[in-house]
Amino acid sequence: MAKATRKQALGRGLSALLKDPDNDIKSVSDKNADKVVGNIIELDLEAISVNPFQPRSNFNDAALRELASSIKELGIIQPITVRKLEFNTFQLVSGERRYRASKLIGLETIPAYIRIANDQESLEMALVENIQRQDLDPIEIALSYQRLIDEINLTQERLSDRVGKKRSTITNYLRLLRLDPIIQTGIRDGFLSMGHGRTLVNIEKKNDQIALYEKIVGQNLSVRDTEAAVKAYHQSSNQSGKSSIKKAFELPDFVKSAKDEFTSYLETKIDIKASESGKGKITIPFSSQEEFQRLKKLITGE
Repeated sequence: MAKATRKQALGRGLSALLKDPDNDIKSVSDKNADKVVGNIIELDLEAISVNPFQPRSNFNDAALRELASSIKELGIIQPITVRKLEFNTFQLVSGERRYRASKLIGLETIPAYIRIANDQESLEMALVENIQRQDLDPIEIALSYQRLIDEINLTQERLSDRVGKKRSTITNYLRLLRLDPIIQTGIRDGFLSMGHGRTLVNIEKKNDQIALYEKIVGQNLSVRDTEAAVKAYHQSSNQSGKSSIKKAFELPDFVKSAKDEFTSYLETKIDIKASESGKGKITIPFSSQEEFQRLKKLITGE
């Protein structure tokens, strides 16, 4: 316990050092820089500004309140990371959720690792740290990769080394940015999986992308269903020179002629998906146990 108290006291002592204008630290070669840079120091929240390079744009309010409650009970387990700007002013590099949650419960100070970095280094640190998180959606990851390529001038190969991911993985994420923004938003909101997105990218026309996206959401299509639809879309294009999602979803003639018979016999609307090869599935909905028993009797005769 004494050891922990000493560490907190040291942090407060270094905090006082940072507030001394005669000992302002601007580079790692300045006097006392070794006592500050890389150490955990209690900083005033008011002295910290958010990072304009923060790649994360979504902060779930409910999750933020849960984190604030946890911090109130247990304290901040993992310090944030900041970079020093002018005298006694700092900018977040990572830990914005902890920063926001601490402000939410009225804390005045927060433990922080101090770094000295220029804008480019700060951007790179924020982006790489952001990519390592587990709760990012695929579009956020893709945007972070793209920013590292554009703003840090990294090739995909160097980016692969920097973030510890296979180059093919990075390529798959970046391809999602070729989707229409409406579909990108659908992925971010959880209406589509990354697998759906990777399949939709194979359709170049944005209008056709959106048309299939609406069918995926409306009909709850699986990734495999989506792959089949995209394959049919390209086959219809090769055969007629024109392609459309509507044609890709058309049922073969042998199914069309039987669908009405099924519906009439079962007295309920059914859904049939089938390919020209003859493969497919029939979905029969029911709304109650009684309805299920009725359908069972019609189908099995028992």
